[in-house]
Amino acid sequence: MASVVTTLSYINGFCCTKPSFGFVSYPSSSSQQKKRMVVVKAETINPEIRKTEEKVVDSVVVTELSKNITPYCRCWRSGTFPLCDGSHMKHNKATGDNVGPLLLKKQ
Repeated sequence: MASVVTTLSYINGFCCTKPSFGFVSYPSSSSQQKKRMVVVKAETINPEIRKTEEKVVDSVVVTELSKNITPYCRCWRSGTFPLCDGSHMKHNKATGDNVGPLLLKKQ
């Protein structure tokens, strides 16, 4: 039996579903084993902000950055979290959402 907890939070007005951890127990031939798995449900992250735009991307200007532009993930799907790897594109196609990264730009 799986135990799943979904955590919702709001960041810059976006409702974020954080990946939740559950434990699945099942009997094996020698003993009970517990395996940890990540449970991520495909659902809309941005229910109401700027829905007329194809993709919501915000930029912040920062004076001390090592790169000219640094994208941060807001979809919670990135394999390089907290940095954006473009996973929001697959998420947006699957859910009809329009979430995009937060871009930190060097001044």
